[in-house]
Amino acid sequence: MIKIFGHLAPDTDATCSALIWEWYLTKVQGKEARAFVLETPNTEAAFVLKHWGVEMPPVLDPLGAGDEVVIVDTNNPAELPENINDTQIAEIIDHHALVGGLKTKNPIKITIRPVAATATVMSWQIGRDLDTAPDHIKGLMLSCVLSDTLEFRSPTTTPTDRALATKLARDLSVDIPAYAAKMFAAKSDVSHFSDAELLRLDSKKYTTDGVDFRVSVLETTSPEVVLARKTSLMAAMETVAAEDNVDQVLLFVIDILNEEATLLIPNDRVKALAQNSFGAQVDADLVVLPGVMSRKKQIIPNLTV
Repeated sequence: MIKIFGHLAPDTDATCSALIWEWYLTKVQGKEARAFVLETPNTEAAFVLKHWGVEMPPVLDPLGAGDEVVIVDTNNPAELPENINDTQIAEIIDHHALVGGLKTKNPIKITIRPVAATATVMSWQIGRDLDTAPDHIKGLMLSCVLSDTLEFRSPTTTPTDRALATKLARDLSVDIPAYAAKMFAAKSDVSHFSDAELLRLDSKKYTTDGVDFRVSVLETTSPEVVLARKTSLMAAMETVAAEDNVDQVLLFVIDILNEEATLLIPNDRVKALAQNSFGAQVDADLVVLPGVMSRKKQIIPNLTV
């Protein structure tokens, strides 16, 4: 059986892309395959699955050396099981920059395209067979695109992403603004997460100039709810950094509606980083970065210690 999964801290695209590819491999190609998640997905992904009547994929058990796997929505070993290079990697489908570090035993198929969502990459690969997909698969694909583009607000959005989402919404008779608002409301409900859980909820490890960061983003339509917890969140950063073996945790609160990010400033190191990376004038324990929406395109590429 082929095991399909995305990255740690799974979001909508990682969770649903694995399910889309499970459908494609099993129903179109006639292979035995199963979608998994590495951890419990975020609240938006849980809402999407419930909305389209799809069961949550099981959490992946430890992998064995003989396991055949397909990796979606990442190519970064730091976001995958520790023994990933011992498995039989069959395919990688992604839309992120190439990180390096993955090793395969045989030549494999790798598809990485500069679009906003892994599901958009899959739409090319599935081709005309997408017309035969059941509504719930089309709904998952639509949700991936709306999530990763923040309903076309993110600078990662391409004409291909927009065209795909528009077609899928038309096929499904879905009103995009109304449905996206429900998705973002689900994503914004963080009341039951601890500070440490919030800092890890949507985060990626990144190293620049010899400094290891956990770069966390919280995309929300209610940034004031998160920012009301800034004191306790900043206090938790040191603990999370020590537990996760990084030098610093960065938290960017993305205001979806106002299209800006607020970076918490817990210390002089982050203050200097904000000034060096974004040209920001920092006079308090947070700084607003107008127009910053994307970790992939605007945050990580600009990080300068």
